[in-house]
Amino acid sequence: MSEVLMPKATAVWLIDNTALTFVQIAEFCGLHHLEVKGIADGDVAGGVRGQDPIGSGQLSRDEIAKAEKDPDYRLKKLEGRTLDLPVSKRRTSRYTPLSRRQDRPNAIAWFLRYHPEITLSQISKLIGTTKSTIESVRDRTHWDSNNIKPVDPVAVGLCGQIELDRIVSVAAAKKAKEAAKSEAATAVVEE
Repeated sequence: MSEVLMPKATAVWLIDNTALTFVQIAEFCGLHHLEVKGIADGDVAGGVRGQDPIGSGQLSRDEIAKAEKDPDYRLKKLEGRTLDLPVSKRRTSRYTPLSRRQDRPNAIAWFLRYHPEITLSQISKLIGTTKSTIESVRDRTHWDSNNIKPVDPVAVGLCGQIELDRIVSVAAAKKAKEAAKSEAATAVVEE
């Protein structure tokens, strides 16, 4: 079941406009019943304007009427009009603090040594660098090439382990697929 859009604002509206119990409102909005009580007392969500769940298609008037008659009744969202917000797969532009920017060439060297199957664009997106910097590290024409040592980008905080594992697995699968395709082409030529 998807979550309620703007749960505190919805709770404010339900407190102001219905005779529902705090437990009913809390379960519908995904809040704790003491938090709903705090909203009703004015301690929590003081400046929040109420969000009408009927107008937004999350509840019907009949559902509210049933719940008002029976304090043990649990509100059910309208199924046809739920809002499922997709989880963002791609992060926004990557900012690297000044203190970590000198670690980028070391991370690039680590990728070039231990995972040469990863493309330049994947490295660029993962650690937030440019392709020309990657090329200069690869060609040893980088201005600090004498001091560059391969360092795991996760260890220096340039990317997360999950992101790194995902990119490595995608690159390995692509490399295996290309190797299988070239072996099949070689086998056809030999026959």
